[in-house]
Amino acid sequence: MSRVATIPMHRTLFSAIERSQNKLSDTQLQLATGTKAQDYADLGTEAVRTLTARSLLARQEANSTVTKRLGTTLAIQDANISTVESSTETMRVEMMKAIGTGQSPGLQETIEAAFQQARAALNANDGGVPLFAGSQTGELPFKPQSLADLAVMPANEIFSNDGVRAKARVAEGLDVEFGVLASDLGSKIMDGFRALAQAGPFGETVTPDQVSALNDAMKQIEEGLTQVRSINAENGRKHAQIETLEERAEDRTVLLKGLISRNEDADLAQVASDLTQRKAVLEASYAVFAKLSDLNLLQYLR
Repeated sequence: MSRVATIPMHRTLFSAIERSQNKLSDTQLQLATGTKAQDYADLGTEAVRTLTARSLLARQEANSTVTKRLGTTLAIQDANISTVESSTETMRVEMMKAIGTGQSPGLQETIEAAFQQARAALNANDGGVPLFAGSQTGELPFKPQSLADLAVMPANEIFSNDGVRAKARVAEGLDVEFGVLASDLGSKIMDGFRALAQAGPFGETVTPDQVSALNDAMKQIEEGLTQVRSINAENGRKHAQIETLEERAEDRTVLLKGLISRNEDADLAQVASDLTQRKAVLEASYAVFAKLSDLNLLQYLR
């Protein structure tokens, strides 16, 4: 039975042991979770700054996702626009040879191949959605399937895209218009293809009428190539802009994560040291309590 004289001492020892146990428990929890505190209330004055940083980080990560997706889309657009340019340029060179020499072996095949490559590029898609259709994504933006179809199809029915150009929010208050329309990209070139389709087919040599038609088509093709190159240059400029924004976004993400880490993450080396120290303190408290509990007046009188 506890004696009156020992009760205050026992209470003091119990309180000390309880404090040591709580500190040791907190340290073990920090070691297990890797964080200084288990809720924002325990962060004290840093709680508001940490919450703000987390909100900014979530917004920044969302923008980063958009910029990465947009960068991929712009790269796909670049590849298809370049296909239209390169295939048409190859055809233009063959047309010049035919005009200059009067010989046109393989010209018809070159025209057919260039048309099909341009058609495939204009109807290219990203994830199943046509790239150059504007908001009319339910059908292909370029309708003719062959030169013969192009020759007889009314000009206002060749393209089915509308005038809506896609935009994306890539940063706070910054929207980038990145959509390219099939009609903008291919209208002048297709005028040239239509003239070629109506003048053909071309055999081993060209007639005077065909030479005249080739000259007329050449002008339209060259105007179309100028238009395509201008669109591709603008697409490339936006791609470079997106890459710059992506780099800046990554820098801001690292900064915000560093701020959050400083406020929330525990120093595991310090935690391990505290764990050893607090364990030793608790063990010492147990030892002291055990020794003092054995003391009584009779032992003292002896």
